[in-house]
Amino acid sequence: MAVTKSVFGKSPEGREISLYTLSNSKGMQAKVTDLGANLVGILVPDVQGVTADVTLGFDSVDRYYKNYSFFGAVIGPCANRTAGAAYTLDGVDYRMDQNDGPNNLHTHIELGFHKRIWDAVPGDNSVTFSLEDEDGYLGFPGHKKVSVTYSLDEENALRLHYHASSDKRTIFNLTNHSYFNLDGQGTGRIEDHELWLGASHFTPVVPGSIPTGEICAVAGTPMDFTQPKKIGRDIEADFEQLKLTGGYDHNFCIEHWDGSLREAAEVYEPQSGRVMRVTTDLPGVQLYTGNFLAGHPGKGGKPVACRTGFCLETQYYPDTPNQPDFPSCVFRAGEAFESTTEFQFSVRGPQRLMFHMQCIVLGKSAGLMRPWRFSLSKKGRVWAAFFDSFIMSRRIDVLPDS
Repeated sequence: MAVTKSVFGKSPEGREISLYTLSNSKGMQAKVTDLGANLVGILVPDVQGVTADVTLGFDSVDRYYKNYSFFGAVIGPCANRTAGAAYTLDGVDYRMDQNDGPNNLHTHIELGFHKRIWDAVPGDNSVTFSLEDEDGYLGFPGHKKVSVTYSLDEENALRLHYHASSDKRTIFNLTNHSYFNLDGQGTGRIEDHELWLGASHFTPVVPGSIPTGEICAVAGTPMDFTQPKKIGRDIEADFEQLKLTGGYDHNFCIEHWDGSLREAAEVYEPQSGRVMRVTTDLPGVQLYTGNFLAGHPGKGGKPVACRTGFCLETQYYPDTPNQPDFPSCVFRAGEAFESTTEFQFSVRGPQRLMFHMQCIVLGKSAGLMRPWRFSLSKKGRVWAAFFDSFIMSRRIDVLPDS
């Protein structure tokens, strides 16, 4: 494990901006910056061992100051949309920036957490970013202290741990707004990614993407990802919720939420074989399929166009400050907001290939290599012979896909 620091650029005021690279022995890297505590890149190998960056973003600090799509951003104090850019807490009315029609989106486009320079403290396999907010700033009561720790382990898991507290009752709903393309950023659209969500319900919206307050079942609708399916399978369906948002841009309610870490999502990209599992202790996850990305140049000058990336933003539900029936994101004075989200990466081969490999392992363990071989097709026996030689020459274990 290693953490290295390099110069990423300078702020408009001339302050140096740093880039921190977290690396493990498996070939995975995560790049984060003290500008906004933004996640700049995640580099992971595919099934062939070829490494690619699987997040959308920019190559320079200058572009992150113009990051209007929130690439890699830590959002706060309040993520997602708030109706009327206003809420009432303890009898006091608070106003937020109207930056999404009459509503508020992600606190503030120019002054939110993602445009601030955070203090950074690197560790052996982590970097902790921290900042403070004054009472009333951007429409939120209390003097607030906030930190985000990125840590990487040898299991290719990137963990984000959030901590926030205030000296007054206030709102905390922090998330990370990274866009993913598991085939590698700049390689095209994401409709062929296969997605599973641990959510049998979602929160429908009205025009402007403000929740109605209902919690509706996904069964029998294009919103159902309780069985893995391609993101693009139903995205153009004649379904009001998808028409309102130009694709998926909805909060899904994580099944059996109780504040403990739960698997919220799993995504598989068949060309690269990359798999990403998302676990969180928050009650919701926003699936956004990049419906409004406009084709501006991203990393390496490659266009960041419509549906070339997707987001899985773990969160309290949208407009929670105005929705008494949603899980509350109000925290008492001195009460800590603590939350963890983990993105774990692995690879998965084609199902037929995995089946043949499993046959080899099971056959060897049972002393039945030839009977197993004869039960396969001719093509299967060729693959089996190849992997028999490969496995024995490298003395590796091949486990069934799970």
